[in-house]
Amino acid sequence: MAKAKTPAAGTTPTRKRVTLVATVGSAKEVVATGDFTSWSVEGIRLKSRPDGTWATALQLPPGEYQYRLRVDGRWENNPAAERRAANAFGSENDILTVV
Repeated sequence: MAKAKTPAAGTTPTRKRVTLVATVGSAKEVVATGDFTSWSVEGIRLKSRPDGTWATALQLPPGEYQYRLRVDGRWENNPAAERRAANAFGSENDILTVV
């Protein structure tokens, strides 16, 4: 899995607020995990919104991050992801780009 680009030595990366939004249909729990959580199974819980989407706000330095969703315990891709990359498990990771 690709790691986010690291800043030059001696510099402090500026973190950006990004909102991760997913439309996954009916679900009881949606969790995002990936490079930004060291692929922790616990990940970051998304909150259900009135419009039927799930979302969470992240504070990340600029770069590319690979991630997947766990929807009610099942690995799934985010339908809203614009890019994906093959992973070692025969599926794909979504790519989140922070600029």
